[in-house]
Amino acid sequence: MDVDLPCRLELICDLPGHDERAWQVAWNPTKPLLASCSADKSVRTYSYRPSDHGSKSLTFSHVGTIPTGHSKTVRSIAWAPSGKTLATGSFDSNVGIWEREDISDSEDAGESAGDWECVTLLEGHETECKSVGYSSSGTLLASCSRDKTVWIWEVQPDADFECMGVLMEHSQDVKCVAWHPSEEILASASYDDTIKLYIDDPSEDWFCFSTLSGHKSTVWSLSWSPQGSYLASSSDDLTVRIWKRVEEHEWKFVLELRGHERSIYSISWGVGKGASENLGWLATTGGDGKINIWEITETQHTNDPLSAKLLARISGAHDVNDVNSVSWCPRLEHADLLATAGDDGSVKVWRVVPF
Repeated sequence: MDVDLPCRLELICDLPGHDERAWQVAWNPTKPLLASCSADKSVRTYSYRPSDHGSKSLTFSHVGTIPTGHSKTVRSIAWAPSGKTLATGSFDSNVGIWEREDISDSEDAGESAGDWECVTLLEGHETECKSVGYSSSGTLLASCSRDKTVWIWEVQPDADFECMGVLMEHSQDVKCVAWHPSEEILASASYDDTIKLYIDDPSEDWFCFSTLSGHKSTVWSLSWSPQGSYLASSSDDLTVRIWKRVEEHEWKFVLELRGHERSIYSISWGVGKGASENLGWLATTGGDGKINIWEITETQHTNDPLSAKLLARISGAHDVNDVNSVSWCPRLEHADLLATAGDDGSVKVWRVVPF
C-alpha cells in the first residue's frame, strides 16, 4: 500500500467460482450485472445491489452460469449497448450470441429472469477468437483472431448477422478490438506490435486508414478515453502509450506511462471521479499482478498535451497470479468501481477510495 498516493484500492468482494483461469470481466451497460468468462468454457453472471446498511456499499450475488457449449476456452465477452445481448469469443474460433429467454426490463437483474440461450453462432475465423466488441450504436460487432483477421458483422433483426468485412491488415495474431465510444471507428491491436484504425467507406468497404506504430512488442489491450479524443494501448514492452486525435483521421503519440514489471495485459479508461477538467481514470494491470490507477489530465502545452498522476496502486491483486482483465463500472454512480479477472479463476471488485 502506497501511503504517499492520494487514494487506495479497497477490495469490495472476491467472487471465486471459475474452475480455470478467468480471462475477462464485462459490466452490463444498463443493468446491475457483471459477467466473466474463463478457460473452463463458462460465463458467470453476478448481480449487485446496495447493501442494507448504506447506499455506498454493494452486495454481489452469483446469478447464474452459462455453460456456453464452446468446445474450448471462452477468451472474451462483450455486452451489446442495450444490455440484452452478450457475445462470447472462444478459442474454438466461433463467436456465440446470447440472449435471455425472458428479458425483463426491470432494474433488478434478478434470479427470476429466464436462462441465457445461444441465438446465433458466428463462424468464420480459422483459429482462436481473441476479442469481441459491439459498436456504440449496437449495430456492429467486431471480432479478431489468431488467424490475423478482424471481422466486422452487421447486427440485424432476429439475431441475424451479416459479415460486412474481413480485414487482413495485421501480419500476426490480433489480440484486441475496441470501438470508439461514439463514432464507427474500430481499433485493433496485434502481436505485430501495431495498432490499426478502420472506418467504413460508404462507396466501398471497411478499410484501415491509419497504423499506429511505436510499441516495441505485442500490443495486448486498447481503451478509448470516455470522450473519444484519445486512445490508450498497452504492451509486452511494459508501457502504456496514449495517442491523441489531431485531425479527423490522424492520431499522434503524446504520452507514455510506465509502472509494470511484466506485460500489461489489460487497460480500461473510465470517467473517474473528481475534477471535471480531467479526462478520467486509466486502470492498468497484467502479468506482475499489479493494478495502477492513473488520473489523466489535459495541459495547456502543445508539446506535452497530457499529464498523468498515479492515484492508487496495489500489488498481488490476485495473489501471485496474473491479472488478465480490468474494467471500470459504466454506471456513473459507481464510477470509482472496477473489476478484475485473474489466473486464480476469481473475479474481484475494487473501489478507489481517498486516504
